Amino acid sequence: MLTQELVRAGHEVSVIDKFPSAFDRLPPDFKARQVVGLGFDRKVLEEAGIEEADAFVAVSSGDNSNIVSARVAREHYHVPRVIARIYDPARADIYERLNIPTVATVRWGVKQIMLMLAHEREEIKEGMAGGTLLRIRLPVPSHLVGKHVSELDVDGKILVAGVDRGGSGFIPVPASTFQEDDVAHLVLHKDEIDLLDELLTPIGEH
Repeated sequence: MLTQELVRAGHEVSVIDKFPSAFDRLPPDFKARQVVGLGFDRKVLEEAGIEEADAFVAVSSGDNSNIVSARVAREHYHVPRVIARIYDPARADIYERLNIPTVATVRWGVKQIMLMLAHEREEIKEGMAGGTLLRIRLPVPSHLVGKHVSELDVDGKILVAGVDRGGSGFIPVPASTFQEDDVAHLVLHKDEIDLLDELLTPIGEH
């Protein structure tokens, strides 16, 4: 599903799997490079085009494999955006200290990964109300600089709970505006990721 979503979004995609039969799940005419092997094997990664990659997503069935693959992509090949799916939320917090964003559930993981790829440096975390609510740390896009913080608020759906600015933070009031290099802390319902994506897209690019 993730692969198909990425291709539909216009990305050039390579898929690595240690089982050749895994590619049978892709549509017959699906356009993606298919490489058989382990996602942390450097020869396999280079065959898949890691040296020219803008992003790397590790979504195998094993936490250890995913984090090793992600670390190789980040630390050896210096891929700009690296994301790892982690099934154990307790491990996710540890791995994020390595500066690798993680997605800790499968149910809405695809949408989270797509959003993280679309918006540079975004960090998405689960951890409120059993996953019903999401906490997001979001570097404010340039087109929102000078705009009221409330432009990202949607009653009952999205709330800007705080803003980091110059090493300190504050809780916004109605008159608060975003400044360059601000980082917003948002709380939103898990079903409102698409709505947030719309709010973060500059007018004319919808």
